[in-house]
Amino acid sequence: MELIDGKKIAALVKQELAAQVSLLRDADKKIPHLAAVLVGSDPASETYVASKVKACQEVGFKSTELRYAADMSEQQLLEVVERLNNDPDIDGYIVQLPLPAHISENKILMAIDPEKDVDGFHPCNIGKMVLGLPTYVPATPAGIVELLKRYKIETKGKHCVVIGRSNIVGTPMSILMSRKSEQADCTVTLCHSRTKNMQELTRQADILIVAIGQPHFVTADMVKEGAVVVDVGIHRLPSDKTKSGFRLTGDVDFEKVAPKCSYITPVPGGVGPMTIVSLLQNTLVATLNNNTA
Repeated sequence: MELIDGKKIAALVKQELAAQVSLLRDADKKIPHLAAVLVGSDPASETYVASKVKACQEVGFKSTELRYAADMSEQQLLEVVERLNNDPDIDGYIVQLPLPAHISENKILMAIDPEKDVDGFHPCNIGKMVLGLPTYVPATPAGIVELLKRYKIETKGKHCVVIGRSNIVGTPMSILMSRKSEQADCTVTLCHSRTKNMQELTRQADILIVAIGQPHFVTADMVKEGAVVVDVGIHRLPSDKTKSGFRLTGDVDFEKVAPKCSYITPVPGGVGPMTIVSLLQNTLVATLNNNTA
């Protein structure tokens, strides 16, 4: 069993991004500028946005945080989106989800300029991804593909089972793994909460990607010997063995499943770090598009 070390690969990608930023600076070209909009004070969102700002600093990107109270109106947020769309210095931006209940996430996502949608959630970018056209791929699926590539994990002709059908991870992941491309060419099965024979399907998986949002959902009897397991989930569980009083765990029962795997991602330190660097990679592409416009 080999651990897929997302922290290590993310550090390598950051080095590559920093080198590209240096080249842009030396050529007197525009430096990538990523903005993040945060509405309210969701703890997970706060942590994620802080990580993005730190990552931007590490690679030499400009970054802007726009923070607003949870009671801001939908119209006010639409006006912020419009300003960002029209700001020539902002190459890409994200509106951190989830949003407060009184704001329509779909309405906000639809208002984002697809050329600045570095989260890859706008229908224009999703459509391009489905067709295999150049676009911004959602950050978590892009990060998983990058991990498979860097670890030289064979995917062609393999059976990939994805658990979870969210628009952020599961659905785009299933599309990416089925495409005719270097790090894909899989036969893909997409499972979800209504799948009746899930264990039968997961035991067939050469590559099992788990994004169901339930701690320890995947147990050892659901995984075949030698499978590659990618755990997207992250949960805080109470623990009397840590100073913080909690521990982080994933959607996979790591201790029981890991001995059966050829490769497995840990939680934390697996997929999470790759999500952030994938967002930075998308922002660099947006900047290069601006530099050649």
